[in-house]
Amino acid sequence: MTDQEPQPPFRLAYVPGATPAKWVGIWRERLPHVPLDLVAVPAAEAPAVLLAGGAEAGIVRLPVDRTALSAIPLYTEATVVVVPKDHVVSAVDEVAVADLADEVVLHPMDDVLPWERPPGRPALERPATTEDAIELVAAGIGLLVVPQSLARLHHRRDLVYRPVVDAPGSDVALSWPEDRHTDLVEQFIGIVRGRTVNSTRGRPQQQPPSPREQSAEGRPRRSASGAPSGRSGGAKGGAKGSTKGGARGASGTAKRGTSAKPGARGTGRKPRGRS
Repeated sequence: MTDQEPQPPFRLAYVPGATPAKWVGIWRERLPHVPLDLVAVPAAEAPAVLLAGGAEAGIVRLPVDRTALSAIPLYTEATVVVVPKDHVVSAVDEVAVADLADEVVLHPMDDVLPWERPPGRPALERPATTEDAIELVAAGIGLLVVPQSLARLHHRRDLVYRPVVDAPGSDVALSWPEDRHTDLVEQFIGIVRGRTVNSTRGRPQQQPPSPREQSAEGRPRRSASGAPSGRSGGAKGGAKGSTKGGARGASGTAKRGTSAKPGARGTGRKPRGRS
């Protein structure tokens, strides 16, 4: 008998700043027989990776093409401004977009915020990546407005960040190809939505039976006496047992009724005669 082929992994793409570790941990508890592989992708490339089959699902930043991809919004991320530690902004708890009007604000090519018009004064050149922009902030070239997770991802000791209260947020979603909504995708949807392991739609898949279990399925079941059990034999034995048991139980009840203690009320006492 040949060994069973290994289960192919469930591939989960995720964009910079996304932290799927909690959901991955739950997956590995519920479906230990299905490996889960994480695939790091740039935010702008995540939809193409999903459509090309590079991952079964992904933690992405909206918007995505909803005609080809399904998406479940997970949360909206706060927006912050990254500044040098000695910048005046570091002395306040939060700022507004208008407070950055006179500042040079870097706008990297991989910016994920849905600006109608970026704040501040534009730099002479746009950095290629957010990571490059962080280096320019540290060099005193300008400031950077990004989702909070990206500020944490590229944290430096010489930089700080503060919330920008009226800036647009970044919507993070679980997404997958519309035409490939598989059982495993549904399992991951249940995990991110907080379904319990006993939920109908969030129930983990059954592990395939072992060769020993498969061979045992074809054998007839045996009763406690060792004889094969069947429908006709089981019904006959059940009827016979119930008849004998019923008669024995009835006689036992009658005997108990006649052995009542003196003075106790019951059917065993003779009725008192009239005086």
